[in-house]
Amino acid sequence: MKAAIYSAAAKAPGVFLHIKDVPRPQLKNGHVLLRVLACGVCRTDLHIAEGDMPPLQDELIPGHQIVGKIVEGGTMDLPMGTRVGVSWMGGVDGTCWFCQHGMENLCDQPTFTGYSVNGGYAEYVLVRADFTYPLPDEMDNVHVVPLLCAGIIGFRSLRVAGIQPGERVGLFGFGSSASLAIAILQSWKCEVYVATRGKSHRKMAESLGATWVGDEDVKPPVPLDRAVTFAPSGKVVVAALTSLRKGGVVAINAIHLDQMPAFDYDKLLWGERQIRSVANMERQDARDFLKLAHELKIKPQATVFSLDDANQALAEQSPPATTTLGAADQNPTNTLTAATDQPRSGTTRGN
Repeated sequence: MKAAIYSAAAKAPGVFLHIKDVPRPQLKNGHVLLRVLACGVCRTDLHIAEGDMPPLQDELIPGHQIVGKIVEGGTMDLPMGTRVGVSWMGGVDGTCWFCQHGMENLCDQPTFTGYSVNGGYAEYVLVRADFTYPLPDEMDNVHVVPLLCAGIIGFRSLRVAGIQPGERVGLFGFGSSASLAIAILQSWKCEVYVATRGKSHRKMAESLGATWVGDEDVKPPVPLDRAVTFAPSGKVVVAALTSLRKGGVVAINAIHLDQMPAFDYDKLLWGERQIRSVANMERQDARDFLKLAHELKIKPQATVFSLDDANQALAEQSPPATTTLGAADQNPTNTLTAATDQPRSGTTRGN
C-alpha cells in the first residue's frame, strides 16, 4: 500500500514525510483493518513532525482523524463494509487504576493513533475494534474527519470546564476546536465571548454568532463563568484566568503548551478559581459528540489534497489550524483530504 512515512532520522526543512510503498497491515485479534476513506491533518501531527513531541518509534505513519471502511475483521457488531471513525485515543490497557476508576483518558499504557501506532496517512490502517465509532450515512467522509479530533477534544474541554446551560463562556483562540465548539455552546444557550489574535478568526467568530469578539489582549466586557483556551500559550491561560469570576474554571485545550508566565495568586487564582488541563478523550466523549454534531449538522469546510501532497497539507498547520488528511472513497490510492477547522457560516447548527 502507499503511505506517508515520518522518519525521526531523516528530516529536511519543509519535508516532514516521504511517500513510500509499504506492506499492508496484517489483521490481529481484537482489531479491524480499514480501507482509509479520509484522514485529517491535525496540529498535533505537526508537533510530532517538528519534534515538540518526542518520537516513540523510528518510522511512523501519522494521522489520527480517520474515516475508513472495514475490509477485514468484521464482527456481528461491526459488519464488513461498516464505515467508522477513529480518533487520537486508539486503545487503553483496561487494567490500570485509571481505567478501573472511569478515567480511561488517563490510562497508564494508552495507545495513540498515528503516534504510538501507525495511523491513517495511508491506504489501509489497522485499529482496535473497540475504539471505532460507526458513522451515520449523512456525515460524509471529507467533512466528518475534523470532528474526530478537534471536535471531540473541544467537546471534552467544555465538559472539563463544567459548563452549564446559559453561562458566560470565553473561548481564547479560535482555531480548530473552538470554531466547532461554538455551535455546541449556542445549543446550550450560552453567551460566547471570543478573544483571539487572528483577524480572520475574529471575523469567523462574528459570522458564527459569538456574543462578543475581541483581540487576544482585550479583556471580555463581563466576568466569565468558564473559559477554554485553545492557543498553545501560557500567556493566553493567564489572560483567561483574569477574565473569570470567583469560582470560575479555565480548561486548557492543548497537548503542548509553552511556559506559563508568573501571575499573582491573590488577584487571579484566589477565590476558588481553577485551572484544569484537558488530557485526551474518552470513548463516551466521542459517541456523545458525534451524536450531537449529527443533530446540529456541524459541517467544517474542507480542502482536498492528494496523498502525494501530504507535506503541503501538513505545512498548512503552521498557523493554528486544522487540516484533514484522507483518501476519497473513489480512489484511496491518490487522494488526501485537508479540511480547515472553521465551520461554514450557516451550517453549524440545525433547526
